[in-house]
Amino acid sequence: MEHAAVPAWALLAYLVSGVFFILALRGLSSPASSRRGNRFGMAGMLIAVVTTVYTHMPMIEGDLQNSYVGPDFGTLGQILAAIAIGAVIGIVTARKIAMTDMPQLVAAFHSLVGLAAVLVGVAAYLNPEAFGILDGNGEILTVSRIEMGLGVAIGAITFSGSVIAFLKLAGKMSGAPIMLPGRHIINLGTLAAIIALTTYFAIQPTSGTEWVFWTIVALSFLIGFLLIIPIGGADMPVVVSMLNSYSGWAAAAMGFTLHNSAMIITGALVGSSGAILSYIMCKAMNRSFISVIAGGFGADSGAAAGGAAKVDRPWKRGSAEDAAYMMSQAESVIIVPGYGMAVAQAQHALREMADLLKKEGVSVKYAIHPVAGRMPGHMNVLLAEANVPYDEVFELEDINSEFAQTDVAFIIGANDVVNPAAKTDKSSPIYGMPVFDVDKAKTVFFIKRSMGGVGYAGVDNDVFYMDQTMMLLADAKKMVDDIVKALQH
Repeated sequence: MEHAAVPAWALLAYLVSGVFFILALRGLSSPASSRRGNRFGMAGMLIAVVTTVYTHMPMIEGDLQNSYVGPDFGTLGQILAAIAIGAVIGIVTARKIAMTDMPQLVAAFHSLVGLAAVLVGVAAYLNPEAFGILDGNGEILTVSRIEMGLGVAIGAITFSGSVIAFLKLAGKMSGAPIMLPGRHIINLGTLAAIIALTTYFAIQPTSGTEWVFWTIVALSFLIGFLLIIPIGGADMPVVVSMLNSYSGWAAAAMGFTLHNSAMIITGALVGSSGAILSYIMCKAMNRSFISVIAGGFGADSGAAAGGAAKVDRPWKRGSAEDAAYMMSQAESVIIVPGYGMAVAQAQHALREMADLLKKEGVSVKYAIHPVAGRMPGHMNVLLAEANVPYDEVFELEDINSEFAQTDVAFIIGANDVVNPAAKTDKSSPIYGMPVFDVDKAKTVFFIKRSMGGVGYAGVDNDVFYMDQTMMLLADAKKMVDDIVKALQH
């Protein structure tokens, strides 16, 4: 059975949806145009879904007097019911999810994309005739076996890796690196076995190779777990972008199996953009892109063990009144937000504080680290939600040199991205990661819940104990609210 030819109008519709997806990516490259980018993405997906549903419905033929062939709308109700169920789940989730839970939600969505790719690959293997991928001898086409093997392998890796990322981000699993003995040998051996089995599956007849296909699936699920387990919490933004890339390539591979141009285009766009983002994130953390792909690039066991907090060192405690007075008298304040701000949902109060300072003639800027939070752009999303002007938000390379001239560095919920150990301590798990030079500011206010905690990487921070630092120990939102009240009076 040959696969039905896709109508010319459908190919044109897929091309239009692809253009919309490209415009979506371009729009999402900046907070100022992100809403427009999302609209382009939704429009492109709507076109792709409607086109796919219509062109892939079963066909019915007329009688001898009427040879008209058209779509069987009897199956349309089932298709619409499935779409409705997914839409309801998506809408409810989007309305209920807190911004603090967005990273684990993204990881969960990646896992679903990977699982969908595996299920499509399994369905195509079990019923190849329905997919139109059989040759004249009743064997699955060689090119289809290659696509199928790669699709299920990448999809399974994406699924299991995303599950581990979700568990780490949600706090249901330790964020510390879990180091297995000989993990690099195990990982390389497993990957080599997957590649060898996929090659064997592609060149051998389908009959008698069932064990090969299912072994590829099982090993791919396993390697997904093994690749992500050794990665520490501080490296999670890179993991999220990397899994995003994997999910795209899995979708593209399944697009070939399904003969669906839209899936191929969309998957390639997501896969390539995710890979580029992963490279950018690695550069921001001074990590090797190759070692990210290989997995286990987080802290080694020795470094991870050295992260105990040194709370017996002398430090100064400040108050909301202290912070309000000193910032109102300053000429410049740089705010460094981190995941703690997201947890406390303090972004709105922070913007109100900044507005009050600007009324006093204070220059206020926000410094965003590429890996702050738990996914790329996490802090940018939070500040945009609070309507912080885009021209006040600066990336690390654009503002880091200004800390030496600023009067106050106001750190709210950040830790690892301002830790000077990244520049000085070679045994630290974050060594080599570019960080903000907050230690050069004249005064530092550091909001955190208690002195007993350390950053997500488990490393103590020398900034806590500097002479110019005042620790503001409280919930981030409560402390900022108190500062706002002090500024108002």
